[in-house]
Amino acid sequence: MSSGSSFSSQNNDNENATTPVYVISVAAELAGVHPQTLRIYERKGLLGPSRTAGGNRRYSFSDIARLKRIQDLTRIGINLEGVRKILELEEKLSKIQSELEYVRNSAATDIMNVHRHYKRDLVPLKSKKLPIRWGSDSTELQFLIEIWNRYH
Repeated sequence: MSSGSSFSSQNNDNENATTPVYVISVAAELAGVHPQTLRIYERKGLLGPSRTAGGNRRYSFSDIARLKRIQDLTRIGINLEGVRKILELEEKLSKIQSELEYVRNSAATDIMNVHRHYKRDLVPLKSKKLPIRWGSDSTELQFLIEIWNRYH
C-alpha cells in the first residue's frame, strides 16, 4: 500500500469517527448511561454533540468514546468538574505530543541535511596526531593538544 493510500485511509477513519450518526437514545445505550445523563454532560460542557437542522442531537463514534471516558472517571469518584479538567488536560497533552513529534521529525531531517553537507566538505586527516600551531597567542587548548599528541 502506498503512503498516499495510507494517509487516505487514516483520513477516512478520522472522518468516520467524527461523523455524527447516533441519536441520543442509541448513544446512551452504547455508552451504558441514561439519555438524561448525556443532556447533563452537554449542559456541563463535557460533551458537544452535533445538531441536525431540526435541532436533534447526533453523536459520533468519538463522542461515544468520550462518554465512556467520562463514565470511567466518574466511576472512580471524580466529580464532573474534575472530569472536565482532566479531559481538557488530556486534549492539551495530545496536542503537545503531536507538536513534539512534528518537531522531532523536523529536527531529524535537519540533522540529516547537516550531516550530508559536512560529510561532503570535510577532508579526512590521515595523521594520528592532532595538528598544533604554536605562536605568541598560544592557548590552554593548544597545550592540551600537544600533551595528547605526546602520549597517544
